[in-house]
Amino acid sequence: MDPLSHEQRGGSFGGPSDLHVARLTSQGLATRPGRSPVDVAERLLAIQGQDGRGARLAVRARSEGVLSSDVDKALADRKLIITWLNRGTLHLVRAEDYPMLQAVTTPPLWTSCRTRLRQTGVGEAEAERGVATVAKALGEEGPLTRGQLRERLDSADVPTAGQAFIHVVFYAALHGVCVRGPMVGKEHAFVATRDWLGEPTEVDREAALAELARRYLVGHGPATDADLARWAGLPLRDARAGLTAISRRLVDLGGGLVDLRKREEPAPLPPPRLLGAFDPLLLGWASRDDVIGPHQGLVTINGIFRPFALVDGRAVATWRLPKGKVEIEHLERVTKTAAGRLEADATAVEAFLAN
Repeated sequence: MDPLSHEQRGGSFGGPSDLHVARLTSQGLATRPGRSPVDVAERLLAIQGQDGRGARLAVRARSEGVLSSDVDKALADRKLIITWLNRGTLHLVRAEDYPMLQAVTTPPLWTSCRTRLRQTGVGEAEAERGVATVAKALGEEGPLTRGQLRERLDSADVPTAGQAFIHVVFYAALHGVCVRGPMVGKEHAFVATRDWLGEPTEVDREAALAELARRYLVGHGPATDADLARWAGLPLRDARAGLTAISRRLVDLGGGLVDLRKREEPAPLPPPRLLGAFDPLLLGWASRDDVIGPHQGLVTINGIFRPFALVDGRAVATWRLPKGKVEIEHLERVTKTAAGRLEADATAVEAFLAN
């Protein structure tokens, strides 16, 4: 049944289970899988990317016939990039979505970035020199690895000790100077944004907020304005402005929930599956209770979102990968069939990461 039809008949959306099933579908976990990393990035708009393996596993869980190396190829082909966007966190996004996300999600980060620069011993003049140094080095020599870029900053007498280096590069990224582009060996290299993606395009903020709201709902609906604000790292007024701008495309599901009028029907629950660290299923809304349930302290520890196993749409185990072999640690009992399917998916994860 179309999840919107009930509301259109005057009813409410249903219960948390209906909401969770709809979100599993919008996330691409319970519907037709994507055929490429770009497909998955298009659906989700932004995939948390500070854990490179976790971002690749997010793609794996929502695609079919895709290898880890396909993500690397999309990065090398300038179809995908990683940079600091929503909430000041690294995200994997399509190159064509970068201008909109950069324009909308980075302004709230400027004040905290300048504060952190001062706290790490980088003065205002040194920070500006750092941005100029990054731009010059990447423009003349890029792509450059983290170590190479640190050498260029050291040569320009820009502080890089401790966390200073990463905050200087973060500051450059907020200026739109650099992004993370191709892999160089096993390292993710930095590139000059202008050289890698072309001349920057002017972005109309009102139009961008509307597009952000629409695209967020594609991969996360149904959701509230607070969910969008939290995910994007925006003031609530901006999230509301974006949703208001596309109000004719939305259906009100009650309780503050909205969704796009035209979308796929909720699919059956996804099969037992292993998800990586920082999977988007844990990061898209203000509450993750429907996924984690009683296991919050076991799946999320001090801001770290651990790899976990999903059965019937819920976290039932965590897992790790010592020496390239998956080890599953169950948090609760599952059926013999589900346990067997998780073991089979563990083998698939090992093959995905090895290729």
